[in-house]
Amino acid sequence: MDILLTFTGFHDPYSKGLVDQEEQPGPILSLLSIRSFDHIFLFDSPVTGEITRNAKDAINALHPECKVHILSMKLSDPTSYRDIFGGLKQHTIAIQEKYEHASFYISISSGTPQMHACWVLLAASGEIPAKILHVRPPRFVTKDFPLVSEIDLSSDEFPSVRFKSSDVKLDGEEVDSASTRSQLGIVGDHPALLKALEMGAMLATSHAPILITGETGTGKELFARYVHALSGRPRATFVAVNCSAIPENLVESILFGHKKGAFTGAMNDQIGKFDAANKGTLFLDELGELPLPAQAKLLRVLQDGVVEPIGQTKGHMVDVRIVAATNSGLRKQIRQGSFREDLYYRLNVGEIHLPSLRERRSDIPKLVLHILDRLNASLKRQRRLTADALSRLQSHNWEGNIRDLENVIERSVRLSRVEVLDAADLLINEPISFADPLDALPEPYEGFLLDEFLGNARKQLILRALEAANGNQSQAARMLGVTPQAVHKFFNQTKSKI
Repeated sequence: MDILLTFTGFHDPYSKGLVDQEEQPGPILSLLSIRSFDHIFLFDSPVTGEITRNAKDAINALHPECKVHILSMKLSDPTSYRDIFGGLKQHTIAIQEKYEHASFYISISSGTPQMHACWVLLAASGEIPAKILHVRPPRFVTKDFPLVSEIDLSSDEFPSVRFKSSDVKLDGEEVDSASTRSQLGIVGDHPALLKALEMGAMLATSHAPILITGETGTGKELFARYVHALSGRPRATFVAVNCSAIPENLVESILFGHKKGAFTGAMNDQIGKFDAANKGTLFLDELGELPLPAQAKLLRVLQDGVVEPIGQTKGHMVDVRIVAATNSGLRKQIRQGSFREDLYYRLNVGEIHLPSLRERRSDIPKLVLHILDRLNASLKRQRRLTADALSRLQSHNWEGNIRDLENVIERSVRLSRVEVLDAADLLINEPISFADPLDALPEPYEGFLLDEFLGNARKQLILRALEAANGNQSQAARMLGVTPQAVHKFFNQTKSKI
């Protein structure tokens, strides 16, 4: 038996919408549109009496299978923690005694912030063995469905949060945001990343196209897979296309397909990527590389869902969710005339920016350990990192972002003779090109240690000189302008670690 406990608020049971004066479901009715309960207890206060009665009537009309109860709270001040806490405790003890084996849920989307805080305190302390539900009505999420965050405060570790929507299912099972992130290997908890993830989860079940922006190597395709996994569309129908890798004369054929004989060399019918992704998600990477004729046809598909293969006079409908990505400035391309303005505004209904590693340095240690753990699964001898090595990785600028970080760790681990890698054992390449050598220096940040950085830089230059000199210490010393004894001393220190 599932029981819902909730206050009522000024947005219940319905509230005025943003367009004209249409009525839209409030938090309680939004929750009931995707979750069912056997009993619903509406907690009332003197100022919400009429609202509570209207909410009960609306629930009875829409969900007659639910038994609705109204519990009056004699609150002279709806912001008084003492009064709210005491009244809730008294009522919930009686409810728990009557429904001993029920599963309890608390909605914190209606009522005052003080009411929400008291609910959370009661659940966190174990006074009420309940899960917390937070509801965002459809107008704040998508056109069709609300989003429900379910928070389990009973966990011994940090509370787990799941984002749910009514049609987020794969093979008949509900899919949540946290487990999807884990399965895909999306690591990090920086606010900028969490903001992007939450926005992706909110947009996932809609049909609106999504435009992902961010530097090279920030994980745009992985993020697109995350959105697809939460979309409720079949798991296998995710089709990725790198627009920059398609020859210009074949773009339309590959995307939209062609009929036999449509052009020289068209020996057979070819199914386009849109048809291959029907009922699923088509990920268009490096969207800015699409030639203008293909952009025009893409715009038509976005507008009316019609695909017209080359050589076919009549188009056909497809159901494809478009997720596009770019690391270039599309607005600049619009000004230059190489990208259609109408296509840009059609695509950026849901624009999500993925932060660079420089913008989320606090996630670098987590990413490093995740990558290292994955690599160790394929190595005979497990590799570890010193604190200095981790510090160096965190201070680097990572022009290539996560992809660059992965390459450095794998290269360093597989070529290292030591089991514990120090800062000097990390094989970090300099940026491909820069006008001033000082441009390659890291940006100082809180916790940055100048002496440590200079020491690591010295070790790295000696290692590179030894590599360039094929291990000849005297030649390496001449290349660096130091004494052979300095190189010999460093060589012996490094050798002792092996």
